[in-house]
Amino acid sequence: MLTWNVTYHCKPGQRDAFFQALCQLGVRNNSIHEEGNLKYDYFFDAQNADALLLVESWTSPELQQVHCETEIFAKLQALKARYCDNVHIDKFNC
Repeated sequence: MLTWNVTYHCKPGQRDAFFQALCQLGVRNNSIHEEGNLKYDYFFDAQNADALLLVESWTSPELQQVHCETEIFAKLQALKARYCDNVHIDKFNC
């Protein structure tokens, strides 16, 4: 199993707009139906109003890589460029 904790560090005041754009694009709804997806959930940071955490888990690194090659993932990259200053990823293999 592969789990990624993805912390999106949004531009000041843009976290809510970024989250709404993700919802409108259907990133989570699409991802949870992909083969091998076990979890794909967003969390608001209680200490940092500009941070958004995504926790995603996959049955294998290969299926997570397939996810990274989807059209919706490419659209997500454009949203990140618009709304985020940077992204930090912690990867865990269980």
